[in-house]
Amino acid sequence: MEELEHTCPHPRTTLIEPAIFARETSCDCRAPHEKLTIEQARRGTPVDRPVRVYADGIFDLFHSGHARALMQAKNLFPNTYLLVGVCSDELTHKYKGFTVMTEQERYEALRHCRYVDEVLRDAPWTLTPKFLDKHKIDFVAHDDIPYSSAGSEDVYKHIKEAGMFVPTQRTEGISTSDIITRIVRDYDVYARRNLQRGYTAKELNVSYINEKKYRLQNQVDRMKEKVRTVEEKSKHFVCRVEEKSHDLIQKWEEKSREFIGNFLELFGPDGTWKQVLQERSGRMLSYALSPRESPCNSPPRELSPLRSPSPPSPPARWHNARPSPPTSPKGATSMSSMSEGDED
Repeated sequence: MEELEHTCPHPRTTLIEPAIFARETSCDCRAPHEKLTIEQARRGTPVDRPVRVYADGIFDLFHSGHARALMQAKNLFPNTYLLVGVCSDELTHKYKGFTVMTEQERYEALRHCRYVDEVLRDAPWTLTPKFLDKHKIDFVAHDDIPYSSAGSEDVYKHIKEAGMFVPTQRTEGISTSDIITRIVRDYDVYARRNLQRGYTAKELNVSYINEKKYRLQNQVDRMKEKVRTVEEKSKHFVCRVEEKSHDLIQKWEEKSREFIGNFLELFGPDGTWKQVLQERSGRMLSYALSPRESPCNSPPRELSPLRSPSPPSPPARWHNARPSPPTSPKGATSMSSMSEGDED
């Protein structure tokens, strides 16, 4: 803080306190105020002798273009004290036109700009030598475009001729006139906006018919917004259904491939079912060709290895009349001859 007190005649903390208002009396700078050239100011001045730069304007609807111009003015020299003059409503309405902000609002806007050290209220439209001497102004900062007003082609012409003018650069694409043009161009939009926010038609200077029209348009816009919201939700739902359908189709395809593969593995040319049928048909064939087992009540008999099993035993009357057939071939021959004799 001590270093800050030595560097500027009106010490203040930029982020806590706004800039001061200029006094009606002359500058109270204690250092001798000698005339400076631009070269001397650029080389640097003593701490107690800052270069006093003056910038003036209307500063209506204070915007970034204003702030950048003041930043350039503040950084023209190593040790700069920036004074900003703001013209009153009376002068502005007389020479330039109606303003959106009042003079008090414009004063306060400048006070809270970080580059401003002091604000001069009710600044003159044309700078006079008396005004420059009163505030001990070394240089005047403004853009180099001739400013024609109050019957003069350039109100800064005499300042330029005196070697006290330092030019700054305008910021393209932003100005108070541009902002007002946007508002006028989209008047209906902003009127509807403020009606929706609670302003009355009287405050907005809107007729009864236009008020009803704007309110109807606001209702239509709200309905459109609801429809748009429903459409977005529907799209989201459809997307989810499509994702689920895609997953289901993919799973169905996988299950179908698995089912077809299992079917071919079971019933295909080399499938398991064919092998099972072959095994079963082989077992049935072997069962058909194999001898039948004797009844449980009949006594076991020894079979000849060269003969197939004998037919079932005849009824009991034949069983008592004739003996069992012999097992040898010779017995078989005699058995066949006996059978022929019986038939005869």
